[in-house]
Amino acid sequence: MTDGEGADLISAVAADTRYVTLVKHRSRLGWWLSAIIFLTFLGYLMLIAFDKALLGLPLAGGVTSLGIPVGLGVILLAVALTAAYVTYANRHFDAAMAKILKDHGA
Repeated sequence: MTDGEGADLISAVAADTRYVTLVKHRSRLGWWLSAIIFLTFLGYLMLIAFDKALLGLPLAGGVTSLGIPVGLGVILLAVALTAAYVTYANRHFDAAMAKILKDHGA
């Protein structure tokens, strides 16, 4: 493929309404997942800032405080949302993009 053909393909794909819809959907999903993580992390930081005593409560009379599993939950949520995005993207976005490229002869 020459540079001219590559530029033509890029222009054709960018003008495809399916591609525009795909980009909007992918972007919207990314922003929603980012907002969930941001608000979760913000809530955790607000708890640390305004109610340290709550997060310092020992669990079952042991050494571990409530803040440890809550913090771990924030981390696990980030991992889970990342895994969910990758799984969704691989199943839907990649398949849709492959179809668009195939239809344009790539």
